[in-house]
Amino acid sequence: MRILASLLLALSLSACGSAAPAAPPAKPAMWKLSDPDTTIYLFGTVHVLPSDLKWRTPRFEHTLASADELVLEIADQGDKAAIAETYRKMAQSPGLPPVLDRVPAEKRAQLEALITKKGLPLKALNAMETWAVAITLGASMYTDMGASADAGVETTLRSSIGGKPVSGLETTAQQLGYFDRMPEETQRKLLVSMLDDASSAKADFQKMVRAWSSGDTGAIARTFDDELKKAPEIAKVLIDERNANWAQWLKARMDKPGTVFVAVGAGHLAGKGSVIDLLQKQRLKVQRVQ
Repeated sequence: MRILASLLLALSLSACGSAAPAAPPAKPAMWKLSDPDTTIYLFGTVHVLPSDLKWRTPRFEHTLASADELVLEIADQGDKAAIAETYRKMAQSPGLPPVLDRVPAEKRAQLEALITKKGLPLKALNAMETWAVAITLGASMYTDMGASADAGVETTLRSSIGGKPVSGLETTAQQLGYFDRMPEETQRKLLVSMLDDASSAKADFQKMVRAWSSGDTGAIARTFDDELKKAPEIAKVLIDERNANWAQWLKARMDKPGTVFVAVGAGHLAGKGSVIDLLQKQRLKVQRVQ
């Protein structure tokens, strides 16, 4: 679920409700990467959040206002119809086996019960590739959590940056492609992992939001490490390779003067192998400022 949550924004999926996690006053982690003529602020995000969670601090507001441009994981979110069509084309394939046959026999009753509970049409899921089934089921769980992409950090940032330039490190098609190119065996592992986490999804999500809002990067790193150890082949594609690409982009961006605000999923900025860790190993000056 936590792996899936890191990319749910790409699908522009939302949920509604009022089950906001209890938390102290929020202060999400933020770093500054700088040299004499360039400053890049790095802010860890959660892509879907409870609508009543207050997380914008005075320091955050001042920092965002100081930036010349905003860089997100993905920025091509304006045309939702085009995004939906991209997803449809990538998610569906002819001749797929029934979705219940794509999990071990002992998991089929559990999967069927979850599909029924969420009110999803089995026929439609049967036409989807396995990764898309996992994401669709994962997204449906947010209806029980009081969280939505509309309340997520990225949506808030887009509405706060004014007329300043907004760009993305990746595109929606590129993010969905990470899933689409996974071998079927890996996709099925993703689906089973989502199914196994279903019963604790709400508690896990609330725990993750509490860690993020309090700036507890240690807890965030432990959460992702525990999850990704179960599926290192998924971690390689969704976390490790992307962290390396983003660290190289940031290093290159330091050659251009200006102030940039970069916002990516919090799990990419916490712990060993994170973007922050990779930048520090390259002897770049990275300072935590919140």
